[in-house]
Amino acid sequence: MAQLMFMVVVLCGGWMLYKRFIKDAEKLSARSRQKEKESNTGAIGTLVKDEKTGEYRLKRDDE
Repeated sequence: MAQLMFMVVVLCGGWMLYKRFIKDAEKLSARSRQKEKESNTGAIGTLVKDEKTGEYRLKRDDE
């Protein structure tokens, strides 16, 4: 019974690591596509509108 519980814990941990890896890979891929698009158009950055103030600012990496 202890081996079964150990295997369940290991499999769940592996599944969580796999899902996190996929999420990070998708985020890096999207960031890479955005940077490539910016370099093709000659843009320095992407502007986004701040909903509270209505002003435009450069998009941060964590958005």
